[in-house]
Amino acid sequence: MATDTPQTIAYPSPGSRPRRRDEETLAPHVIVLFGATGDLAKRKLLPGMAYLVKSALAPQIRVVGTSLEDYTDAEFRELAREAINAFGSHKLTDEEWAAFAARVTYVPQGAGPEALAAAVAEAETELGPDTQRLHYLSVPPKAARAVITMLREANLVERSRVVMEKPFGTDLASAVALNDFVHQTFRERQIFRIDHFLGKEAAQNILAFRFANGLFEPIWNRNFIDHIQIDIPETLGLDQRANFYESTGAYKDMVVTHLFQVMAFVVMEPPTALEPRAISEEKNKVFRSMLPIRCEDVVRGQFTGYRETEGVARDSDTETFIALKVGIDNWRWAGVPIYLRTGKRMAEGQRIISIAFKEAPRTMFPAGSGVGSQGPDHLTFDLADASKVSLSFYGKRPGPGMKLDKMSMQFSTQETESLGDVLEAYERLILDAMRGDHTLFTTAQGIESLWERSSALLDDPPPVKSYPQGTWGPNAIHQLIAPNAWRLPFERAWREKKG
Repeated sequence: MATDTPQTIAYPSPGSRPRRRDEETLAPHVIVLFGATGDLAKRKLLPGMAYLVKSALAPQIRVVGTSLEDYTDAEFRELAREAINAFGSHKLTDEEWAAFAARVTYVPQGAGPEALAAAVAEAETELGPDTQRLHYLSVPPKAARAVITMLREANLVERSRVVMEKPFGTDLASAVALNDFVHQTFRERQIFRIDHFLGKEAAQNILAFRFANGLFEPIWNRNFIDHIQIDIPETLGLDQRANFYESTGAYKDMVVTHLFQVMAFVVMEPPTALEPRAISEEKNKVFRSMLPIRCEDVVRGQFTGYRETEGVARDSDTETFIALKVGIDNWRWAGVPIYLRTGKRMAEGQRIISIAFKEAPRTMFPAGSGVGSQGPDHLTFDLADASKVSLSFYGKRPGPGMKLDKMSMQFSTQETESLGDVLEAYERLILDAMRGDHTLFTTAQGIESLWERSSALLDDPPPVKSYPQGTWGPNAIHQLIAPNAWRLPFERAWREKKG
């Protein structure tokens, strides 16, 4: 079994300046993209790699695509061009496309490990002796073991890192078994379990808000914060994922691999340094501090019509919606409830984190003044691509008398001069994996802790409650969060940039 070995630390000489990770010159990389003809590859990965090449952010790279289809290089390049034109947010000129296409080759997976090894060797000959390898497993979870085995048989493990897509198991036993299997070939430091939510600029901005500002850091605890909401409703249905979703459901698909990871950024203790190992350890402490999830703190839902979907059992109990209350059993967060909600076919598609502050005493304000009538003050993060932050508070309404209204201060990345520097989530995460930066990725220890806390829910889940498509979920969600209320739908709209 592969194991980590102690690493020698090179200390800078007196008077020298240690190099930051983002200043390092990266070695050339061969990116082996498994599942290269799939939906994720077409929508995100191929356009992302093309933009990294265009932007000169990535080192010299060659892309070796592989999948079940028996394509030629030319046919795969045409598929890649159509995908980039259809889904890429950064359009390529003919010259830029030609420069990227020259870096792309394809090997049918049926050609076996020898053909894959030969294609990688050819790419490495072009790039030079220092070339590193990044294997991206854009494949269903059940295919991950076969891919890992193929990489081992092709002798492509050395000088390599492997990116794995969710879910990482379906319960504690399967997660432990999967991690043990992968560790037979790759060391933990070579493995990057991806969560594209953490690759978003807004998610990373949480760290900046928390730890860089004297305004927020002192009040980020149970003495000032009443509750937290992480709310990620989706308007989308299942598309072509019914078979996968029927055996997974909203909790395994979204909560374990996305919402809990975002929650860790919100509630973790300050890391000793802004470095991957320190941040991963603080995230893992959060997961170890989670109280076991109680079934009475969970609402499971299923949108009407789900059971009529092709590939779904007519008596299916799979949830397409879930809302739950989570507790963190540590000094900072004892007694502060954290509410999570996500689901399919809901009223709006949003990605919101809301921090609700405790209400101030208001005996000095006359009855009917409006104070407290619109809920507590909130700090809200919008994790959409055009990320926003809003701080709401009470202020006096202009005019005679003491009437108060809810007001807000808002910020958007669209309003900055650095908007062009924003990377999409997968672009950022592919670049981080090439750098060996685990900050935004999940560890084996962390994912196993989450499955352990989920055992009671997975063993005896409450029955699903039906909810109409286009709504905010079953009515039971209001009893779950009482006496508080869900932030979505918002009491006010985001202000858009003028001009």
